[in-house]
Amino acid sequence: MKLKELDIDRFDEFVRNNKDKSHFLQSAAWGELSEEKRGLTPYYLGLVDDNDNILAATLLLQKHLPLKLCYFYAPRGYVIDFHNEKLLKSFTKELVNFAKKKKAIYIKLDPDIVWQRTKYDGEVILEEAKDKKIMNSLLKLGYKHLGFTKNFETRQPRYTFRVDLKQDMEDIEKHFSKTTMQRINKSLKLATEVEIGSEKDLKEFYQLMMLTEDRKDFVSYPFEYYETLYRLFKKNDDVFLFLGKVNLEKVMNILENDLKEVNDEYEKEKEKTSKSAKNKQKELLRRKDKLVSDLEKYKDIENKYGKVITLSAHMIVTYGNKAWVLYAGNHNLLTETYTNYHTYYVHLKFCKEKGIEIYDQFGTIGDLSKDNPRLGLHEFKKKFGGDYIEFMGEFDYVLKPIYYFAFTKLVPLYRNYIKKRKKKELKDEVRNINN
Repeated sequence: MKLKELDIDRFDEFVRNNKDKSHFLQSAAWGELSEEKRGLTPYYLGLVDDNDNILAATLLLQKHLPLKLCYFYAPRGYVIDFHNEKLLKSFTKELVNFAKKKKAIYIKLDPDIVWQRTKYDGEVILEEAKDKKIMNSLLKLGYKHLGFTKNFETRQPRYTFRVDLKQDMEDIEKHFSKTTMQRINKSLKLATEVEIGSEKDLKEFYQLMMLTEDRKDFVSYPFEYYETLYRLFKKNDDVFLFLGKVNLEKVMNILENDLKEVNDEYEKEKEKTSKSAKNKQKELLRRKDKLVSDLEKYKDIENKYGKVITLSAHMIVTYGNKAWVLYAGNHNLLTETYTNYHTYYVHLKFCKEKGIEIYDQFGTIGDLSKDNPRLGLHEFKKKFGGDYIEFMGEFDYVLKPIYYFAFTKLVPLYRNYIKKRKKKELKDEVRNINN
């Protein structure tokens, strides 16, 4: 067995068709994106036998550092049978030799391996955590486990929700929370629309991302990043933009019909004098006032934004047998239409119809304390009935211990400074957009 750099198409075919370990973060497109927008050097590496059959592979992203040093990161890597200790040992040995030649300080990986799964019904399944075979194999080979983090401290989320799309749609919907189906049905009643957008809709998507980031106090990426991601993944039709819209004219017609029905019912009830009739009259008047108020609000919004307004824009990436809800931007207007819920519902069904088996919400928290500011995000994603997944976490294979110590202590301080600076720049950009 030997390690070799693979042709990018051959590499991508192997990764895409690996049912257990295919992941968009190991795709050729992610390597290209990392090179174009993050300045990383991608290597598409494979371990091959004497007949040039690929036995294992990984995308390694090289981050260049001063003093001609570097480190490597295999996002959600490796694409290998982790239970095959002999293969894992050989692959590690070859990767370490490769990294040493590049003067690497360490190799980082965060395998797409489920540590623990909590089913939608509360049943806890200890997957890798039960016997720790893979964990022990990695530790024995010299990898350093970086701990069981609870929030977003790692490169990729250590927790997520995953919906098993191999189930019938009826069963999937049964696992939704009761309020989720109610809100989807209300959104459908209000004639909200969800359509698949194109590259021309990216600016609208970006504006909604900026509004969401400003409201939720987190920082994402500049427009060019999303534009490049879309272009690269669209080459193999692996990215989709879902736009949730409200047609204000249609909604007002629905509300006007509701108002007419309430007025008609009130006319029938207003002469009655029983206690129950009086209560019903009060309820009808309350509903009438609410409908009149809503109609006035929708009319004002129509005057400002036009007849159709996009309230949600979600970017979905599919790869192999999986799909990820990668980015979701939402307006803070007309939240009572639950367009966001409708948009999720549509792209979940789309993924199932496409033959996708796993629908990944791409990130939540492990710390479920009430004061965690991300708890609302967690509770929202939980509503769609997915299994609560905990991944194994990050590992580093350290090649230069002294440099590793300095780098892991000092660089986080620098990154925190950059993060604060970018946050300020993006907030300024949001203000400019809104003005």
